[in-house]
Amino acid sequence: MFPSLVDGAAEVVACDPDGLTDAELGPAAVELTRVINQLDAARARLAAAMETRKTHRADGAKTAAAWLAYRTHMPSGETRRWVRHGRAVRQMPETAVAWLDGRIGDAHVGVLCRARTGRDEQFDEAEGTLAGVAVEHRFFEFCRAVAYWCQAADPDRADEEAEAQRARRRVHLSQTLEDMWAGDLLLDPISGAIVSGELARLEQQLFKADWAEATDRLGREPTIDELARTPAQRRADALVEMATRSKTAPKNGRRPAPLFTVLVGYETFAGRICELANGQVIAPGALLPWLTDAYVERVVFDGPSRVIDVSWWQRLFTGATRRSVQVRDRWCYHPTCELPAEACQVDHIQPYDAGGPTTQANGRAACGFHNRNRPRAQPPPDRQRKQRRKNPTPRRHNAGNNSSTDDPDPPHPD
Repeated sequence: MFPSLVDGAAEVVACDPDGLTDAELGPAAVELTRVINQLDAARARLAAAMETRKTHRADGAKTAAAWLAYRTHMPSGETRRWVRHGRAVRQMPETAVAWLDGRIGDAHVGVLCRARTGRDEQFDEAEGTLAGVAVEHRFFEFCRAVAYWCQAADPDRADEEAEAQRARRRVHLSQTLEDMWAGDLLLDPISGAIVSGELARLEQQLFKADWAEATDRLGREPTIDELARTPAQRRADALVEMATRSKTAPKNGRRPAPLFTVLVGYETFAGRICELANGQVIAPGALLPWLTDAYVERVVFDGPSRVIDVSWWQRLFTGATRRSVQVRDRWCYHPTCELPAEACQVDHIQPYDAGGPTTQANGRAACGFHNRNRPRAQPPPDRQRKQRRKNPTPRRHNAGNNSSTDDPDPPHPD
């Protein structure tokens, strides 16, 4: 039915990556992804047409998805998604065009389909804008934009969904027949951020201890596989440490405020902003149970309460200057990296040793890898710096360790 397509696929399969130059590898993978997106869109249209015309019934299949799962040996969940997305994009013309052109993929379509559910009229008006964000931005940025649109389109529903998420929280822990312990947990976004953040903080302490022990033992800088514990073992030990500290805390001691960070913006400045530091968009109603226990830290850029740069000639980024860079940048400066700024070092753009001041304008968030491996003599392009800057945002924040700097640390365990 598609002889040229079959021939083209055979040519791609026969292509030996070792026969391509370094400069050809990346563009080839990108172009192939575009073609795969196009084929996914065409397959979804075929699957939806099968469902509409009920061609599956000739073989006694109950649904087109069941027929496709049988004939392709694919999971039925996959084939149901083909049918669902193919049917949905019939009502989403601009999404369909972008998908058939290969500029977006099945994952984008899934996000847009969920956004449209129950918001048909509003979505029809905004579809072009949302599809444009999918084409132009990274996937996680697209997801944030859609989440904000969903909140704006139906604020009450967003708060109701946040309450439902909170109600679904659970933890299960039980002893196995081998006397080990197994469990699972499901937490709402804010509770998850609290637990995950503290677990990561303690795990990083254990990692540094393992690194120091291995360095002393070997007499040189170790590799990751030479450390005493694996990352999974350190996380397990960090969880036990959390329980130990809870048990040994003074009975009448001061209870820490919630260990999470959330950004909240003024609509007059920057549009709706309500998300955790890792970029997870949350409904305003999700904050209500925490407000009485939280500290509030406000950081505003380019507004009446602009943060003042302090101690230009200090070596390390600390205090308000460090915080302002984290709030502004949100993620590692490198365009391919998605590590949140709070897990990054704060680095000088123009090196300190070359006269670079320790100021907001000369600071940027950088993960350990990109901080250690960047060319020190060149600042990033202005486009990358401007892309990371955010409009004025007040920040609600509690604690966390702000002591890390642009000094090289041991590699992160992950």
